Amino acid sequence: MAACTVYSTQSLRTNISIPTSSSSKTHLGFNQKQVVFYTTSKKSRTNNNKRYLITCKAGDSQTIVIGLAADSGCGKSTFMRRLTSVFGGAAEPPKGGNPDSNTLISDTTTVICLDDYHSLDRTGRKEKGVTALDPRANDFDLMYQQVKAIKDGISVEKPIYNHVTGLLDPPELIKPPKILVIEGLHPMYDSRVRDLLDFSIYLDISNEVKFAWKIQRDMAERGHSLESIKASIEARKPDFDAFIDPQKQYADAVIEVLPTQLIPDDNEGKILRVRLIQKEGVKYFSPVYLFDEGSTISWIPCGRKLTCSYPGIKFFYGPDTYFGNEVSVVEMDGQFDRLDELIYVESHLSNLSSKFYGEVTQQMLKHADFPGSNNGTGLFQTIVGLKIRDLFEQIVASRAETPVGAAKA
Repeated sequence: MAACTVYSTQSLRTNISIPTSSSSKTHLGFNQKQVVFYTTSKKSRTNNNKRYLITCKAGDSQTIVIGLAADSGCGKSTFMRRLTSVFGGAAEPPKGGNPDSNTLISDTTTVICLDDYHSLDRTGRKEKGVTALDPRANDFDLMYQQVKAIKDGISVEKPIYNHVTGLLDPPELIKPPKILVIEGLHPMYDSRVRDLLDFSIYLDISNEVKFAWKIQRDMAERGHSLESIKASIEARKPDFDAFIDPQKQYADAVIEVLPTQLIPDDNEGKILRVRLIQKEGVKYFSPVYLFDEGSTISWIPCGRKLTCSYPGIKFFYGPDTYFGNEVSVVEMDGQFDRLDELIYVESHLSNLSSKFYGEVTQQMLKHADFPGSNNGTGLFQTIVGLKIRDLFEQIVASRAETPVGAAKA
């Protein structure tokens, strides 16, 4: 059975779902074919026309949706650039659109920022005494309706939150891509949106590291003062703890960034310990491992094949539990002196989902100027990007093999 879905084109709320036989002869077809029809209300004395949109889809053409959750200033933008690079083509704002758009579009992916679903602008939040992290400042109904519509092959008029002015700008047209990435504060907060995700990632940055990153970004790029940054962090923390941080329990992969353990009582935060926490049993996803799958291993690779200045580099791999789920953890503490030597580390990692030997190293060298390229943040972001590409290819292949009548309605 294929499925036809009826949308109101004004709100894109799903009204009914009409199952149709795959053998039925219909002019709609089953691959993003659409028809618009009108109804006129007899109760109204005015010509109150309502417009609806029908779409019928086979199971092999649905947009794949990836969710990326993190607090502000925690590396989402860098991760998105690494991810889109894996698929090829540069990610750019919509051509001819709002210059302050948060959307990035490449040949394969479209990245939308969930800040665009703020229901209150900056002034409105101040008047009501809420932060952007508070669910009351966000329109989850519209977020769900539009993400579902895009996943089902329907273009939407998505709102824009202007980070420069703090205002809600006129909407922009978003067409269904092969891969939709929704990134922001709340991709896993609403269970309806969470259920639409094919894979989810959470960037978990410790308070010490987050503070250092936020100072660097907001002072250097946005002109904020140190005092305003400190005040912003303190004001956001209760809502972060209540609404953002709990989402990591739902993530399929978590990149956790912590202060180093290689330097006792380190307060500078320049050397990082990064953990890639990978949930077991996720369809189309096989966790990366070091040396021997399922073992517990501590490895110091410094020596003849890897240049390491003080304090060196240390890897760890082993099984663990995370919010009651079985996980595999790969950890890197320290930083690389020479990225071209990363190939030595890459050769000892398995299940990377790379297309060829050395692809991880190639990607890291390609973006050597990105933040985190000399430590575990860049390494694990690159690896997760390769895993998402592999997941995408597996899902597409499975849909191509599944008869239309057995496709998910």
